[in-house]
Amino acid sequence: MVSRGVMVLVGSESLLGRELRDLVSTSAPELDLRLIAADEEEPGTLTRLGDEPALVEGLETMSLEGARAVFLAGSAESSRKALELADGSTAFIDLTYAAEERTDARLRAPVLETGTEEDEAAVHVIAHPAAIAMALFLRRLQTNDPIRRAVVQIFAPASEHGRAGVEELQQQTINLLSFKALPQAVFDAQLGFNLLARYGEEAPQTLEDSELRIERHLATLLALPGEGEGAPMPSLRLVQAPVFHGYCFSAWIEFESNPGIEALESGLVTGAIEVRGNDFEPPTNVGQAGQSGIAVGGITPDRNDAEACWFWVVADNLRLMAENAVAVARQLV
Repeated sequence: MVSRGVMVLVGSESLLGRELRDLVSTSAPELDLRLIAADEEEPGTLTRLGDEPALVEGLETMSLEGARAVFLAGSAESSRKALELADGSTAFIDLTYAAEERTDARLRAPVLETGTEEDEAAVHVIAHPAAIAMALFLRRLQTNDPIRRAVVQIFAPASEHGRAGVEELQQQTINLLSFKALPQAVFDAQLGFNLLARYGEEAPQTLEDSELRIERHLATLLALPGEGEGAPMPSLRLVQAPVFHGYCFSAWIEFESNPGIEALESGLVTGAIEVRGNDFEPPTNVGQAGQSGIAVGGITPDRNDAEACWFWVVADNLRLMAENAVAVARQLV
């Protein structure tokens, strides 16, 4: 029998897993979270869930029984194993994209949904955080001031590759200062003190694949019904930045008729969007850590196009994904 409040978290020690644990313990007490080890995590480890002790179980058929849904927050391999072990009555909330190509999967971003959508899909794939952030931004702009064209430069953090990406950037930075060889298992290139338009040939994932995923997800989110529907798809370029955490976006927007900086600032403000006026410092990825939604600032007119403006947008990638995953879980229970 499936218990409507029981949720299983596969990958409880990953960066996303820890973010989910924190959110559930602080803001979703109705969810009874069961922790499951993934990858190199050790079953039987004693940890904490909020202020309470919790035991990390092994990934087995029995550990998934009775759950209303399973959060997939480990590696793609652990996600595929969990999908194989399930009995068919359990929903999955996928933050790893391992189930993205399944015919029973649906792309989700509750922060952008109207609330009228059906939620009976077998697999709920949480949209890429960069796509969620840009959809929030572009749809809100479109609501008040129709967009003619947009170009967005996306600066990705190392934490998009989980703990391995963060640790490789950290070790590269230390080794560069010590004149030692650089670990390159994740990026196959020097990321420390550097910007990458492409990873090395031996990198397990490519920057181009991530860029294409963001484009696919963003196109779907921009087409959702509701406020801001019809915002044009921007031209995108993804760059790997030497930062540990948080996305930054440099966006050039050309409007049908430029309303001016003050009107843009006031029109952008919503519960999910914080706007920093020109009297304040622009937002930073460090300052946005642990914060919901997105922050926008540094809005300046384009000196060479009277109908265009530049915007600086930041978002906490882990918090954005975790909040949308928890929102899906709440809908399921």
